[in-house]
Amino acid sequence: MEDILKNYEKNIPRKHSIAFTPKYEEQFRTDVNAIVFIAIAEKAFERLGWEVVYKDDNCIEAQRKEQTLMNERYTEAIIATFKHGNIFVKSQSLGSEFWDFGKNSKRVKLFIFAYQETLKSFDRQSLKELEKEVQKERNWEHYIIPETLPQPIKAKEPNITLPVVGGLILSLILGFAIAFISNKGLYFIGLFEFLVAITIAFIMKYLIKLSNYTDFNKLQYLLAAMIILIYLSNQYFQYEIILRENNLERIGFGNFLQIRFTQGFTINKINLGWFGWVLSWILQLGLTGVILYLRMVSVLTKYFIERVPFEVTDFAYYHALQEKSESEIRHELAKKGWTDKRNQDEVFEAIGGFQTALELNRTK
Repeated sequence: MEDILKNYEKNIPRKHSIAFTPKYEEQFRTDVNAIVFIAIAEKAFERLGWEVVYKDDNCIEAQRKEQTLMNERYTEAIIATFKHGNIFVKSQSLGSEFWDFGKNSKRVKLFIFAYQETLKSFDRQSLKELEKEVQKERNWEHYIIPETLPQPIKAKEPNITLPVVGGLILSLILGFAIAFISNKGLYFIGLFEFLVAITIAFIMKYLIKLSNYTDFNKLQYLLAAMIILIYLSNQYFQYEIILRENNLERIGFGNFLQIRFTQGFTINKINLGWFGWVLSWILQLGLTGVILYLRMVSVLTKYFIERVPFEVTDFAYYHALQEKSESEIRHELAKKGWTDKRNQDEVFEAIGGFQTALELNRTK
């Protein structure tokens, strides 16, 4: 960060915020249009040393990184939005803190100052030139259409069989592992749901690559079935382990669950009754589901992007910016050797993957 910005930051008064996600917002007016505002704001973020993670026609977002004793972490997200000449600047905390000690207010005021200082360095003529340059970048006017493109590898026929079979086997393995850990009294709600979701996502990543099956709508049903099977089989495996370790007579799985409900769920020597069991199962299913969903979106997005050479994705995206229809883009791809419809579909999925990656980058 430049000295002028560091000196200004030292004298900014703090306005503290206390909330589940502390944030602070201010607004000001600018005489430039949205195109120029985004360009100037990006330069202001660069001067501040904050990483730009997203921008569109009217909004730009950056995240501030802070060095700690152990590693680097993102502390605040600063979002500036243009609306009819009004600029809304918001900073919100990215950690798990409830009190920001006024840091968000300092980020907002510092950005506004950096923006205004950056804007002062441009006269009317240079602002016009900046706008023209930004327009060229947005329209990819500097893009040179390649004479040839990397040739496609024959796309695999998508087959859901492998994800289904592999997913069911994995579910039973995880169900048994959780049952074994639970009977040892080592299960921690929150931690193990996270580990289960990460494990499923890790294995499913390879099953998806091997099967080339990427229909996320159907995969969501499979993932939901896997989660239910994991925690249901967990109860059954606990039943079997308890019987074998204590040499007890078989009472039936249904009776085992009924006894559990009758005895209630105990945590920290407090018996929460049958409601405790219901609540714990809801937490298990819910936490695992949310974490797994986010991880699988990331897995699929990365797969979409990686399986298509970036030169081909850029080529198709350039033609999309020229407002060509899907059939016209497919025709352009075919002229470069990408004649198979399945390969062409993968190119469109890669373009969508880049858009999703931008959104995911905003949430880190």
